[in-house]
Amino acid sequence: MRPWRLGPLEVPHRVVMGSMHTGLEVRDDGGAALAQFYRERVEGGAGLIITGGLAVDHAGRGGDDYAMLGDPAADERLRTAVAAVHDAGGLVAAQLFHAGRYALTHGLLDESGRPQQAVAPSAVAWRGARGAVPLELDEAGVLATIASFGRAASSAAAAGFDAVEIMASEGYLINQFCSPLTNLRDDAWGGDAQRRRRFAVEVLRAVRQAGIPVSVRVSGDDLMPGSSTPGDVDALVRDLVESGADAISIGVGWHESRVPTVQSAVPHGVWVPFARRIAGVVRASTRPDVAVIASNRLTDLRDAEDVLAGGLIDAVAMARPFLADPDIVAKSTAGDFAAVTTCIGCNQACIDRSLFGRPVSCLVNPRAARELEFPTVPSAVRRSVAVVGAGPAGLAAAVDLAKRGNPVTVFEARDALGGQFDLAATIPGKEDYAGPVQAWHSALLALGAAVHVGRRVTAADLAGFDHVVVATGVEPRRIDVPGVDLPHVLTYEQALRHGVPGGTVALIGSGGIGVDTAAFLVESGREADRAASFVADHGLPRAGSAESDRPQRRPALRPHPPRPGADVTLVSRSGRFGSGIGVTSRWVAVGRLRSAGVRFVDHVDYREIRPGFLDVVDDAGRVTAIPADTVIVCAGQESVSSLAQELAAAAIEHTVIGGALDARAVDAVRATSEGLSASRAIAP
Repeated sequence: MRPWRLGPLEVPHRVVMGSMHTGLEVRDDGGAALAQFYRERVEGGAGLIITGGLAVDHAGRGGDDYAMLGDPAADERLRTAVAAVHDAGGLVAAQLFHAGRYALTHGLLDESGRPQQAVAPSAVAWRGARGAVPLELDEAGVLATIASFGRAASSAAAAGFDAVEIMASEGYLINQFCSPLTNLRDDAWGGDAQRRRRFAVEVLRAVRQAGIPVSVRVSGDDLMPGSSTPGDVDALVRDLVESGADAISIGVGWHESRVPTVQSAVPHGVWVPFARRIAGVVRASTRPDVAVIASNRLTDLRDAEDVLAGGLIDAVAMARPFLADPDIVAKSTAGDFAAVTTCIGCNQACIDRSLFGRPVSCLVNPRAARELEFPTVPSAVRRSVAVVGAGPAGLAAAVDLAKRGNPVTVFEARDALGGQFDLAATIPGKEDYAGPVQAWHSALLALGAAVHVGRRVTAADLAGFDHVVVATGVEPRRIDVPGVDLPHVLTYEQALRHGVPGGTVALIGSGGIGVDTAAFLVESGREADRAASFVADHGLPRAGSAESDRPQRRPALRPHPPRPGADVTLVSRSGRFGSGIGVTSRWVAVGRLRSAGVRFVDHVDYREIRPGFLDVVDDAGRVTAIPADTVIVCAGQESVSSLAQELAAAAIEHTVIGGALDARAVDAVRATSEGLSASRAIAP
């Protein structure tokens, strides 16, 4: 990949590590954890890193785990991180951040020790504010906030940052000033589109005084009815270019938008047309050489190459893919795409946690943001380890053990690796789940581990190993309902692995498994079909031929024609559809089914399964016969624990992890984390 320029700064290649909030910025360790997090990504090929949001003042913090530029302790930690990036040969830009009305101020104190209140251009609350209305900034407050951006940029320059990025996207303060939904003013800072843009321009002018390159991240589309029009955004971009921006980075959507933007269900590259439109605005300006950076739902460097191929866009920002695999650039530029641990867009350990101030990590890379806690160093004593079960938990343990020099042998009873990930990859929109399995397998082979599929083992087979990791996972839970043994009744695993006959279907159980299985039935297995539907449903611009005509890189593992949603009924005892799915993904998954016409029946008990029907009874005793040529049981899982019992009886040293340990809340984040922890306990 060719270098490009961010103002006077030469960047070595065109894949940028985009901004991610981790909370490491406030850890009281002198910046060591943040430094190691960044260092490993530069060593893995990252050329330019954008930090997580760094607040420009107290009111701008997104929560108590946000650092503030200008705070002496925070600046010292950031200097340590910047030095680590530079020592590794990389560049780093500080993102200047102000949450505005999105600030989570509950329990926070301002610089005077008083309860912190969110501020905004107007006193307009948002859904997540729990009724709290932000304080409208007066003229003095507006000017003080602009000055805070300037001071923050100067603090960043003093800390050694190579550049800054102004966060003016995704519904945060600057974006709030630009939108007629949140800026109800009629003064110098609002009243028409030009005055609403003034705050962003003045912030840029203040920041430029720090003397380092400046990128501005703008919202290509707020995805909020009644918000800024494309013409408004284009005019903002022209103003920013004329006012000295060195780059324009394009984000999309607000947190409260009802259009998903980063979930696995969002088609890859669907937001690129917004970046292309804005690039056209920049190229037609008086400063056509200002760089344009595209982002969002680009997880593969081959996708990035497609976006960059036309020359209109200068760079691509990828955030979570660097969480999933710090070596994504090095592996990809070497042509070893099979070795890349793909971001699966699950949000479970990253975005979902960050919204609640919990430690951020990654489902498919449990070391992410924990690099100091789990350094990749050789084990002090090598131990031969058998890992039984090649789902996420077992593979996470096996790879970490092998990386640290331990002889590892993996046994998988099925003829393929992956376990629950192998099932998940059959769900439309979750094809990326196959990527980490492929990468883990590739790593094991490269490290010399032995991998046996289609091999069931007993305690006697494992007696010669120093230790056994039992990761035998789960199996579908049986339910006690009359008729459950009829031939037209399937488990969710049977349905996903072998398909479902035509006709009507009733699904017993409405948690994450039930929702995913329903999606398997009613959605197309072709990403191009889903992308076209997504674009049409949300009224988005169509992608160019570069995206629509290229070969599909994520083929459905078990393609099948979708059936009408009206033929599918999702049945729940509790009424909580999609329970167990992460907070930022559940509403998307359930909403897709509703849009497809799936029937939802809740607060009923299962009375009987009979040919052609599932009989349910409600709280009033009324019986309803739900049409069901096929019934699929999605009522949870049970641990597969027989091997663990054998090993205990034979006094063979072993550790049980993942679903085999606890199936009550099968959680892949817990599974991979337990795999990593088991590896370190077995062979420190």
